[in-house]
Amino acid sequence: MSESCLFCKIAAGDIPAKIIYSDDRLVVIEDIQPQAPHHLLIIPHKHIRTVLDLTTADNELVGHIYQVAGKVAHDLGFAEDGFRVVTNCNAAGGQVVWHIHFHLLGGRDLIWPPG
Repeated sequence: MSESCLFCKIAAGDIPAKIIYSDDRLVVIEDIQPQAPHHLLIIPHKHIRTVLDLTTADNELVGHIYQVAGKVAHDLGFAEDGFRVVTNCNAAGGQVVWHIHFHLLGGRDLIWPPG
């Protein structure tokens, strides 16, 4: 945990958030600036700064993240219609919080390219 990291504090329960799902490896919360009817953030407890900082030791965690994305989409009723999982990396890629996280978006048609 990084003591100055917003997402570390949210994952630890030090900052309140609307938690949709939680386990020993990650937390899923509602995004405070939703871009779709369902816009959730999947945040690992482990502080990993960017996608570029993932190692082979994180392979199981990343797989778990995608399994949880599917479970949450199913539980909230938008899995069958379709959804998107997005991870931004570095400033030009749209990353604004320096703790890896995954956006789970659904509940509307998602266009491509995303822009």
